[in-house]
Amino acid sequence: MARFTLPRDLYHGKGSLEALKTFEGKRAMICVGGGSMKRFGFLDKAVEYLKEAGMEVELFEGIEPDPSVETVMRGADAMLRFEPDWIIAMGGGSPIDAAKAMWIKYEYPEVTFEDMCKVFGLPKLRKKAHFCAISSTSGTATEVTAFSIITDYSKGIKYPIADFEITPDVAIVDPDLAETMPKKLVAHTGMDAITHSIEAYVSTANCDFTDPLALHSIKMIQNDLVDSYNGDMDKRDSMHNAQCLAGMAFSNALLGIVHSMAHKTGAAFADFGAHIIHGAANAIYLPKVIAFNAKDETAAKRYAQIADFMGLGGNTVEEKVQLLIEALRKMNDDLNIPHCIRNYGTDSYPAENGFVPEDAFLERVHDIAVNALADACTGSNPRQPSVEEMEKLLKCCYYDTEVDF
Repeated sequence: MARFTLPRDLYHGKGSLEALKTFEGKRAMICVGGGSMKRFGFLDKAVEYLKEAGMEVELFEGIEPDPSVETVMRGADAMLRFEPDWIIAMGGGSPIDAAKAMWIKYEYPEVTFEDMCKVFGLPKLRKKAHFCAISSTSGTATEVTAFSIITDYSKGIKYPIADFEITPDVAIVDPDLAETMPKKLVAHTGMDAITHSIEAYVSTANCDFTDPLALHSIKMIQNDLVDSYNGDMDKRDSMHNAQCLAGMAFSNALLGIVHSMAHKTGAAFADFGAHIIHGAANAIYLPKVIAFNAKDETAAKRYAQIADFMGLGGNTVEEKVQLLIEALRKMNDDLNIPHCIRNYGTDSYPAENGFVPEDAFLERVHDIAVNALADACTGSNPRQPSVEEMEKLLKCCYYDTEVDF
């Protein structure tokens, strides 16, 4: 038996933020990030709509990119004091992911972060509050997923929390919010979205309910991402829908080792002054992981089906897989994303010498490989790597060398 779970309600289209007016409750806490929602007036609108619905509203502001365990605990404490019956998470993946984890701790104050990270092991939520997610970026799709990514900075590791309990009750997918994204964020979130779709399609948990969502979102992203990056706002609006469809696919079909590797490398070199931004990491690793997974016959056929759906050509499965890899690398070029860690600059743009020194990478690669294999996303990857193979794959991602194993 398998399960397919989405939010009960999804409001979409321009102006759908106004759905907040219809919510019923006494108190709502809005969780937001670094200020863009306030700057562009969306936070004030949300507060106004919730007050119009008769609710008392409190803000929890300043959730950082790649939110920390400490931020989660502070937010949960604020919720325990305010006692909201609605948690409204607004912004990119970071505030929504943080708010999901806060929600768990709010409902079960005795739960530890380690308890939260037990895959599909959470107790029943919604004893105290319902959850609404409002996305402002077009990539993570956390507004419709059963996942949250929280960073333990003491270990330099991002941990995925995975459980259908944290799938939001309501998602609001309003493209007005996405039109405020800076260009670099459009690139990174867009490549995160196509990674979601491709990994979902080849995942060992794919099914008839997830495949159409994955394929259609891939086609939309192929058609719309680069133009969205270059300022076409109609395509920007379309991308906001595409990434949400991708999220619906992967939340139910799960992911693979592209995400395992991205989770475990993102903060692994923070002592050198930067992170490998999640969407950029996915963009770099995806072509290499496709080459690795395509050594599995079933996975290769699935990748070939994606290539066919994208209209890439090719006569054999091998040709189609190679054309898919080349198309993704071309997208990276068009979006100014480097092809390997060695050329990943502190600003995320291609650089002759990136911020991760070779000696530091080689010193840490074994531990990163071990951590990646233990990631919640690894189990549904179509080909299970050994520690040695994961190390070799990470080295291919560092040097941009061929995957021949």
